[in-house]
Amino acid sequence: MTAGMTAAPGGWIVPSWPVPSSVGALATTRAGGVSQGAWAGLNLGLATGDDREQVLRNRALLRMHLPAAPRWLRQVHGARVIDACAVPVDGADAGAAIEADAAFAAERGVVAAVLTADCLPVLLADSAGRCVAAAHAGWRGLAAGVLQATARAMRTGLRDPDARLVAWLGPAIGPDHFEVGADVLAAMSAVLPDARAAFMPRGPHKFHADLYALARMALAQEGVQHVYGGGECTYCDATRYFSYRRDRVSGRQATLIWINASPDSALLV
Repeated sequence: MTAGMTAAPGGWIVPSWPVPSSVGALATTRAGGVSQGAWAGLNLGLATGDDREQVLRNRALLRMHLPAAPRWLRQVHGARVIDACAVPVDGADAGAAIEADAAFAAERGVVAAVLTADCLPVLLADSAGRCVAAAHAGWRGLAAGVLQATARAMRTGLRDPDARLVAWLGPAIGPDHFEVGADVLAAMSAVLPDARAAFMPRGPHKFHADLYALARMALAQEGVQHVYGGGECTYCDATRYFSYRRDRVSGRQATLIWINASPDSALLV
């Protein structure tokens, strides 16, 4: 397992990063769950073609390991960041969820969450444990500035422009399998001056892109230098992770973060 990750109940992942004990975080895998077929395991995405009741049962299983129900977003590969308190609790209808690609929480017991199946999930926390956030960062979101927007939203919410933030990069498609065109390089270069260093040529107008490296560049623009995790490839491990690029019909795993009511309740087991 990649550095920055430890095992969690059910084969899930608890991020290993230097944040206060009051901060809880969890990343699910395919392990557990009741979905079958292409979605076999703990598919948490309602808009994937899986049986709705199976997904709701999977979400109920996840809820048993959390201090509160997740605040699910309707993700659109953009850069909108929202206060998780404004998101309906565990909204069952994906079409009715609030449209955003990141959420922050400064209130205890509010669980911010993102769903992914190759895009990069990014967790952030301020070093004092006053505010946390979860962001959905595929290449479109990175090009739109979702990580920079999330860091700014956290500091604005804290009224502390100098708040020290720490980040953790969850499982995503790795650079050996993420083939993109010149349009992606151009889009990333428009916002990240050193973006080309994260692209390896693989033929005429084709590249392999490193989402982890691009995320680190984006976070550095907002002064986030302490970044952990990264390197865990969803495409590479069909047993452990859902991957849309690999399978085309795929479930979704979740990455979640919250501030506990007490330091001793980081994860319910």
